[in-house]
Amino acid sequence: MKTLLLALSFALLSSGQSVAQGMPVYDNTNFISLAKQLIESAKQTSQLLKTVDFLRQQKDRIEQVSSVIKQLEAVSKLIANNRKLFDMVQNDLQQILNSPYIKPQEVERVIASFNEIIDRSMQSVTYVDKILTSDYLKMSDAERAALLKDYETQSNEMVAEVAAKTRRYKEIISFRSMQDKINNRQTQY
Repeated sequence: MKTLLLALSFALLSSGQSVAQGMPVYDNTNFISLAKQLIESAKQTSQLLKTVDFLRQQKDRIEQVSSVIKQLEAVSKLIANNRKLFDMVQNDLQQILNSPYIKPQEVERVIASFNEIIDRSMQSVTYVDKILTSDYLKMSDAERAALLKDYETQSNEMVAEVAAKTRRYKEIISFRSMQDKINNRQTQY
């Protein structure tokens, strides 16, 4: 009777709000699916990282090729300018020196002025050769290309300087020719 009373009082006091507690239930299928998705995601991430690394290497190679192309263009322009410079000096200097209106004391000065430009041109070509053949001062490709561009600009200036000197000497010859014609003209007709 005592037990019955105890059971009854327990039932009345709890008033029907009893809650069952137990272990949670996991769905193994969902867990396995999640693990497969994580593994596949890791593989895709690994592929993406490899692709990014490959693209970075290709970008570096393209920049190197672009730098080499710029260097080659600068060198080819430098060579073309030096060839033009030598041709101008050879042809124009010969015409100037063959003129009867250039005085013998001026010949040395004319030759010296053209030789000075040719010497500067040869020094720049020698220096450019050193830059290209040896890894001169461990320069980067961009620094080497910038230096070659500077020498190309100097070469253009030397060509312009030779053209200006040639024009000036031809104007002197033309002036002296006209002066000779005026001084030696016939006065009686």
